[in-house]
Amino acid sequence: MGFEDQLTAIVGAAHVDVADAIRDDDTHDEALDGHPVRPRAVVRPGSTDEVAAIVRAAGVEGVPLTPRGSGTGLSGACTPVAGGVVVSFERMNRILEIDTANHVAVVEPGLTLAELDAALAPHHLIYPVFPGEQSASLGGNVATNAGGMRAVKYGVTRHHVLGIEAVLGTGEVISAGGKFVKSTSGYDLTQMVIGSEGTLALVTRATLRLHPRPEFHTTLLAPFPTIGAIASSVPPIVASGIGPVMVEYIDLVSMAGITANAGIDLGIPDDIKDVALAYLVIVLESHDATRLEEDAEALAEQIAGLGALDVYVLPDQAGAQLISARERAFWASKANGADDIVDVVVPRASIPAFLDAVSERAAATSSLVIGCGHAGDGNVHLSVWQPDADVRHTLLHDLMTSGLALGGAISGEHGIGTQKAGFLVELEDPVKLDLMRRIKAAFDPYGILNPGTIFDPAGSAGTAGSVGDPVTTAAHR
Repeated sequence: MGFEDQLTAIVGAAHVDVADAIRDDDTHDEALDGHPVRPRAVVRPGSTDEVAAIVRAAGVEGVPLTPRGSGTGLSGACTPVAGGVVVSFERMNRILEIDTANHVAVVEPGLTLAELDAALAPHHLIYPVFPGEQSASLGGNVATNAGGMRAVKYGVTRHHVLGIEAVLGTGEVISAGGKFVKSTSGYDLTQMVIGSEGTLALVTRATLRLHPRPEFHTTLLAPFPTIGAIASSVPPIVASGIGPVMVEYIDLVSMAGITANAGIDLGIPDDIKDVALAYLVIVLESHDATRLEEDAEALAEQIAGLGALDVYVLPDQAGAQLISARERAFWASKANGADDIVDVVVPRASIPAFLDAVSERAAATSSLVIGCGHAGDGNVHLSVWQPDADVRHTLLHDLMTSGLALGGAISGEHGIGTQKAGFLVELEDPVKLDLMRRIKAAFDPYGILNPGTIFDPAGSAGTAGSVGDPVTTAAHR
């Protein structure tokens, strides 16, 4: 029986696409510098048992598997391998439980953030991870440890996933964690799988921590004369005790672009616009309208004393429009022909030094590099216009090196995927990389789970050898 016939036997003919039936969307994600790859097949399992059966069959045949949620990733992690199979989780999109007593939800990986948010609203609860694309799937968020603008208050995905069910590269199913916050019972396999980009296991269920949904929000906008002045203002703002849910910086060019793209007029006077080189955007939330108003007044007064040219409390509609436009900044850059994106993270106090290095390298390579970022946690998002692939590679290499030299990391949010795998090999500690490969081999001894993501394809299976070079395990005897 051919492998495609095995897939059909597992999930049914209606849920296997081959040849011309494969959709173009299943050949790539949203990475700007990525190249679509048409897989051998796309299979859509409907249960954990079906996922496990697919993985077991792939292990025997040596067929690479690429997990896919909504395909909104920006690093190439769900771009298929030639001759491989895409495992699409679009059918596994149910909310299995909303437990209001324990403030948790149990969900399948194909569920989107928008679908979960709509289901939680009647319960006055919220899952607070908003990476900027509400059509993103929870499985994809778990795979990349997604963050977003609210991370300064709530943290990132790994702070909100209490447990998982997952299929290992052997086809074995594990459950880790549960409806509890802390555990000291051996290795934390939940946290190990989060952020592994589908290279260790295929997550089929996640238990998520929920929070009470704040009813009231307000947005403050503060123009500053320099990015350095913004960075200097962030520590006292975070230390104020007010607890902003977002602390974002947007450079002059990016602000002009995202407001024009969204058709927003924020009413900033021309004399302020003429001297502002960057903007600080702060969002506050509360369960009490009076408390929120008091906090906004106190924070506006503090910001004014930290070097801001002025401070505006935006009307609710304008504030919501600005945040929505900021979340769509990537799409604005894509529409304007950006060649690549950068999501280096540095200690937040090092943002000015990093941006100085960015300006220097952009000028040296005749590149346009603009952006915005999460000032509260040091995650810098940059769009790069440099059509020469060799020059662009050198520029990205230098920007990542500058971030690492400041105590940062290559990727703060989008993941390594296939697009940054080469940079990881060049720049990361080889001892650490070797350990990561050994961990990969323990979870996925056949090397079939998302090969080429995080690691170079030749080294993706570590000591387990290349794809299809099986190591005898109990699951395959």
